[in-house]
Amino acid sequence: MLDCLIVGGGPAGLTAAIYLARFHLSIRVVDAGDGRAASIPCTRNHAGFPDGIAGAELLARMTAQAQKYGAAIDTGRVTRVAAIGGGFEVEWGCGPVAARTVLLATGVTNRRPPMDEALHDEALARGLIRYCPICDGYEVTDKRVGVIGDDSHGVAEAVFLRGYTGDVTLVAPDTKQRKLDAQDWDRLEECGIAAADGPVTDVRLEDDAIVLVTVTAEHRFDSVYPALGSDIHSALARMLGIDLAPDGCIKVDAHQRASVAGVYAAGDVVKGLDQISHAMGEGGVAATTIRNDLAKLAPLLR
Repeated sequence: MLDCLIVGGGPAGLTAAIYLARFHLSIRVVDAGDGRAASIPCTRNHAGFPDGIAGAELLARMTAQAQKYGAAIDTGRVTRVAAIGGGFEVEWGCGPVAARTVLLATGVTNRRPPMDEALHDEALARGLIRYCPICDGYEVTDKRVGVIGDDSHGVAEAVFLRGYTGDVTLVAPDTKQRKLDAQDWDRLEECGIAAADGPVTDVRLEDDAIVLVTVTAEHRFDSVYPALGSDIHSALARMLGIDLAPDGCIKVDAHQRASVAGVYAAGDVVKGLDQISHAMGEGGVAATTIRNDLAKLAPLLR
């Protein structure tokens, strides 16, 4: 029986894997291969990399580091987690594997704007589409920025980006701006943010710009931020009967323990903060808690 099985090989899961492997515990990471961090073309907001680093490269370095200390890393999608005597049984296509503890670092998925997948990926790689204004708002300083959204979340993101540039437009994705209340409209006016009715009928890339086509106009931007929310990967937590927040995030205590003993959670599936450094911190806290909780059951002796 493994000491810990980690579901998710993003920044949180891999940080935990490094810690746990260096605690001389038997661990395995199972990653579906579709995490958000791998699609980041270059993050310049992560401490220690003044010239930036691609998400895929950062994950590759973390994977190599975890494996160096003995962590096993598999590619697969976990489909079942169930409590058994003394731990948990986990399945992902290679038969059930038993583990004393489970760390859920399953992350979230951004909701994409309505556009061709290949075109989306090209725009993302070129910085024409961005998903994290905290991470890369600096890169759009004084540029033309579009925010795709039609609710208070979209307004909040547009206002946040207004701190980087004076040229921000909120574009409705599917309909006219029908979900905005009077307070939302007041905030847009106060901050000098334009509002464009939808729906967005087409998206084009032209030279170094991205064009959002609506029924009434074409809007040309240097970068576009979809503010359409995200889908929390908490299905396994639901399977275990773990307490969730109203938005689907996993509830944890200050040490990353979930409501079911032996289950821990870290990263965006807990808070959805979209920050690599924060996910890493939670992964380190979770790993240390797992080690100490196991030691309470029996001394961990070399």
